[in-house]
Amino acid sequence: MLCQKCQERPATVHFTKIVGGEKSEFHLCETCAKEQGELGQLFTKAIPAFDFNQLLSGLLNMESSPGFATPPPATLRCETCGMTYAQFSKIGRFGCPSCYESFTPRLEPLLRRIQTATNHTGKIPLRAGEQVQTKKGLERLRKELQQSISLEQFERAAQLRDQIRELEQEFER
Repeated sequence: MLCQKCQERPATVHFTKIVGGEKSEFHLCETCAKEQGELGQLFTKAIPAFDFNQLLSGLLNMESSPGFATPPPATLRCETCGMTYAQFSKIGRFGCPSCYESFTPRLEPLLRRIQTATNHTGKIPLRAGEQVQTKKGLERLRKELQQSISLEQFERAAQLRDQIRELEQEFER
């Protein structure tokens, strides 16, 4: 979907405004959204004293504080970009997308402590809802497939495999 204002860049900001019971939707690119008066204020009115990277860094460094069960291994490193877990915990930012997989064993307990779950379970925007539901369905079917294989239920596994292929093709469209 293109930006409604400039018609050049993809719309990445979706804004719904309800005034007097009348609903208006705006689909803007980031540049045009910042130029839009009151909408631009949403992006520029950040709380200056709050730095999310510092907060994350503090949570990650809790592991190395006295009394924490196991200190982070010094050798934990991302194979793609070479970032160490110690560097990540100091900076509070990943070096590349592969860092998440590399540091997952250390991150999952922290994420559970922060938000009780490691996957999103909240509301999904209507625009992305169908895609997210398809992904969740694929995950569920893959787990079921693995169970069927481990229980040697090969006919059921073949059915699940076919369903997975069908959903994957649908997802690519």
